[in-house]
Amino acid sequence: MVSGIINFNKPSGLTSFQVVATVRRLTGESKVGHGGTLDPAAMGVLPIFLNHATRLVEYFLNARKAYCARIVLGATTDTYDSEGKFLTSADPSGVTREQVEAVLRSFQGEIEQIPPMHSALKWQGRRLYSLARAGLEVERPPRRINVYDIRLLEWRPPMLVIQVECGRGTYMRSIAHDLGQALGCGAYQDRLVRIQDGPFNIDDGLSLAELELACEHGYWEDLTYPMDEVLLNWEAVVLGKAGQKALLQGQPLNLKPVRKSGWPGKGSPFCRVYSGGGDLLAVASLDPYTGVCQPQKVLYP
Repeated sequence: MVSGIINFNKPSGLTSFQVVATVRRLTGESKVGHGGTLDPAAMGVLPIFLNHATRLVEYFLNARKAYCARIVLGATTDTYDSEGKFLTSADPSGVTREQVEAVLRSFQGEIEQIPPMHSALKWQGRRLYSLARAGLEVERPPRRINVYDIRLLEWRPPMLVIQVECGRGTYMRSIAHDLGQALGCGAYQDRLVRIQDGPFNIDDGLSLAELELACEHGYWEDLTYPMDEVLLNWEAVVLGKAGQKALLQGQPLNLKPVRKSGWPGKGSPFCRVYSGGGDLLAVASLDPYTGVCQPQKVLYP
């Protein structure tokens, strides 16, 4: 049983669920999950977690992500992208590069964003996209998101390409739509590529053909990342035999404080716990003031 992570470069046309099913079939591993949904039309980095690594997905979902999006000015769609029904059109010829850059700057920082109707969020127990397909539109409360960086990469009106570094919950389709609304001409997303997800970069991603070849010839395991790859920005604790025994029983451990004041230098209240042999045993909370290490998730029995 292999516990690790595959940096998969998802092609357009596959759902994230289909990718998971494909990896399960090719590798023969039974427990497979992904680290953050990509729309079927979107491409790019989709980390795939195998076996014990699937238990770490919840700690990965808050990782920063980076996208390149191609946006077309002068029209709107019901899905905010090229997959939807066209609703309005307008002449964008008066829009300048300087105007676009000014609006993009207003999107940077902690902002509020209204999710699109065609999304998997729930309203009174139903997915928004199911309501949208039934011709219904409901009020969606804005959500606070973080846009760490947003810049214009290409300007070929009415088309433009932006690069965005953002946090969890950001809808790139909404950024395209909101850009068009702010410019007064409408806009929709024409193409989306996720180029970075946490430590995983598109340049190192495995295509479907490369994964199929690796599985056929039996070397796919060599292309997986260790499961602690997504936790390397946390403090690390190495336990001896007595500490491992206590950990497996769910007991808190009294360690030497790692800081006299403040949280651990790497910015997380969690730490990764290893055996003396280097195996990742658990995720634990760590109080840097007292040195108390409390197991949160033990990965191995």
